[in-house]
Amino acid sequence: MEESAARPTILVVDDAPDILMIIESILGKHYSLKLFSDSQQALDYAFANPPDLILLDIMMPNIDGLEACRRLKANPALTDVPVIFITAKNEDEYEEYSFSVGASDFIHKPINAPILLARVNTHLKIKLVMDYLREENARLQDSKKPSSSELMKVIKLLWENPFIKF
Repeated sequence: MEESAARPTILVVDDAPDILMIIESILGKHYSLKLFSDSQQALDYAFANPPDLILLDIMMPNIDGLEACRRLKANPALTDVPVIFITAKNEDEYEEYSFSVGASDFIHKPINAPILLARVNTHLKIKLVMDYLREENARLQDSKKPSSSELMKVIKLLWENPFIKF
């Protein structure tokens, strides 16, 4: 018996119908997918129905993926939703810029199915843990237990890696 309501929702945005079909064939049996070929429609949907993860092409007509990501991350309900760019752009500056506007990861086309599945799965696990930690911290703060400060330290450690210096 399959529990489709419990499956994570992934918003997929790409103006190429063949890419949408490929992603659907790779992820469709594992996740609930919302497919869009227009960035504005995808943004409208995401603002009304925050997904668990977003796959986003950089090169899109009208609103490109970089601008779409900026808008998503500016919305408090979507700040913590991972955005993975999937693009044919292979230049390092696109990858660097993607991270600067809030991307969680970057996948190059052509799409490699095992890589896509692994990265989506990894980012959904991270989001699940972070959501749990935020909820648990809020619960602990409401109960005024001192252990909530320890939970904040864990959240900070997860988001701010002290071993990486830029």
